[in-house]
Amino acid sequence: MSRSRLIPAPLALAIAFSLSAPVQAADLAEAGAATPDPQATTLDHIVVQGQTIGYKADNATTATKTDTPIGETPQAITVVTRERMVDQGALSVQEALGYAAGVRSDAYGLDSRGDWTLIRGSSPQEYLDGLRSSFNYYTSSARTDPYMLERIEVLRGPSSMLFGQGSTAGVVNLVSKRPQAQAQREIGVQLGSFDRRQVNADFTGPLTADGTWLYRIVGVYRDSETQVDHVDDDRRLIAPSLTWKPSEDTSLTLQLRWQQDRTGSTSQFFGWSGLAAPNPNGRVPSHRYIGNPGDRYDTDRTTAGWLFEHRFNENWTVRQSFRAARNKVDYASAYGNPYADPANPFVDPQQRVIRREGWYADTKARMQNIDQHVEGHFKTGAVSHQMLLGVDAVRFKQDEKQLFELAEDLGGTMPAIDMYNPVYLPHTPPAFGPATQTSQRQIGLYLQDQMHIGEHWIVVAGLRHDRAKSGLVGAADEKSNATTKRLGVMFHDWAGWSPYVSYSESFSPVAGTNALTGARYTPQRGEQIEAGVKFEPAGRDLSFTAATYELREENRLAADPSNPNVNIQIGKTKTKGLELEFTGKLTSSFDITAHYNYLENDRQLENTPQHQAAVWGKQRFSLAGRDGFAAGLGVRYMSAFDSLPAPRTQAVTLADAMVSFDTGAWRWALNVNNLTDKRYFSICMSRGDCWFGARRNIGLSATFSF
Repeated sequence: MSRSRLIPAPLALAIAFSLSAPVQAADLAEAGAATPDPQATTLDHIVVQGQTIGYKADNATTATKTDTPIGETPQAITVVTRERMVDQGALSVQEALGYAAGVRSDAYGLDSRGDWTLIRGSSPQEYLDGLRSSFNYYTSSARTDPYMLERIEVLRGPSSMLFGQGSTAGVVNLVSKRPQAQAQREIGVQLGSFDRRQVNADFTGPLTADGTWLYRIVGVYRDSETQVDHVDDDRRLIAPSLTWKPSEDTSLTLQLRWQQDRTGSTSQFFGWSGLAAPNPNGRVPSHRYIGNPGDRYDTDRTTAGWLFEHRFNENWTVRQSFRAARNKVDYASAYGNPYADPANPFVDPQQRVIRREGWYADTKARMQNIDQHVEGHFKTGAVSHQMLLGVDAVRFKQDEKQLFELAEDLGGTMPAIDMYNPVYLPHTPPAFGPATQTSQRQIGLYLQDQMHIGEHWIVVAGLRHDRAKSGLVGAADEKSNATTKRLGVMFHDWAGWSPYVSYSESFSPVAGTNALTGARYTPQRGEQIEAGVKFEPAGRDLSFTAATYELREENRLAADPSNPNVNIQIGKTKTKGLELEFTGKLTSSFDITAHYNYLENDRQLENTPQHQAAVWGKQRFSLAGRDGFAAGLGVRYMSAFDSLPAPRTQAVTLADAMVSFDTGAWRWALNVNNLTDKRYFSICMSRGDCWFGARRNIGLSATFSF
């Protein structure tokens, strides 16, 4: 069976028909994005009600919780704009970060259970609209669909002074689409590899003539298979929002989201043999499935919240964000077990039949997040202050039933399977035991001052104190507290150059327990020193950032070498590195983003590539006298690395491509990721398993704006 069943005839015929139709001029007010004439003079940068057109964003809120120019922020931050996500055909947040500096987006290959990225060698916390969206691996959140996002802001390095709940990696803040005062409506269809069929819609605009009430409705309906046999990727999503704006000084946005995902685990946990190491029976196909009938990873998520802002006068503003979420996960997976004997995970001398184990979880999680702060602008002598005083709180509760099933030859009941010719027999796992109830509460008070001294000096200083309590039914609560600091100094705009140095800390309570020992996790802590320079040439829509850093961390969660579904905490670690990033417009018709990462990490950590690089460029052009064409090409590189005693994870270079055509209200696009369909591994781990990278994925889309 072909693994890239695509080119649907109806859509291909529709494209051919549209090319013969009269070309209409694109209307920004209706389509939401204009197609510039490559011969015409265009504006370098356009922002419409928070929407950035192009690849370069001028401002970001994640680094300071205020709307601050990126060039005036003494810490590395990357923004992935909506246009960039669309051009690159991102199907997940993980794919959207494939060209982001400092990020290893496919750290654990293709995994349908989550977006497992690394930043500076550590796992970041994921936030949505400034509020934390997940608390545990797998069980407390559903994957966010990139179609519901306006942009992604990646703050690299510790950020607990503002958020209170971040690792040394930093924060991935997903910014959702908001209601707009200008009417924009679109309906899109996507067809692609692995029988992918998707319909998505995005409607926004005013509900009243005076613009007091605005609305937005974003929806996704998808039926799809995946690269791995018998694993689906189905989604139902609707995210309505409503804004009340009685004046220019006050706004309240209500947000809802209902999402239902029906999938399984594309991670089969194969051993080294037959993947990165030789096997007498040949290579294991990347689409091979060795689970059981009925295995699943099904999530149901409902969230409700608001974003409120009121400006008292030109100097003082108050804001509040709140979200409540309920999440249910039904997880059942049989998978390979190479951990007991990584060199020989087989139960037969022919090296075909691999032992398996099973993991089952029935989880219900409830989360509430609230953040409120006051922002003030004032002067003391020659110093201009932008002060932020705030308090945030988190409440998390989880009821989880867990079951771990051992392999038959290790005393359990999970049968082995022939990974070259699997036979899927019915299997009934043992019954669940009682649920484990865990909880976490945290409250933090923070103070930040962004100071402009004279014409060039910028100082950002902050202090925060957190109190946290982790609970486990049947045991005494575990309490912790921490004070975290931040200090950054920048000499801004010296002929476009802005050198800076910063120090920041992280503190993150870790909810839950070790599933096998029952021991509760202790808070994760870290600190970082960063020095860098940012360059924005006058009159050009370009930016360049160079950053070097050293960070230290303790109590990080890592997978137990003997069981990949159980997390343990490790001791002190150290990581250092260098990052270079270049983004913007080289010409009025050519957009580019490029980066290079160098990283050295502690031996206690699972090894990562020392070198990563990526470049993506998009050229807009005319063809046969018709405007509206664009073509994009990207290259991603990862160097080889070792996680002894595992076989070396080989270096890989991947290519991605896009062609699109905008004609009037229609946009047609063809995206191909992993253009040459390379078979590669994102990592072969010392504990015994290798992780497949994503194979070629072709997507054909048509979007109608009206």
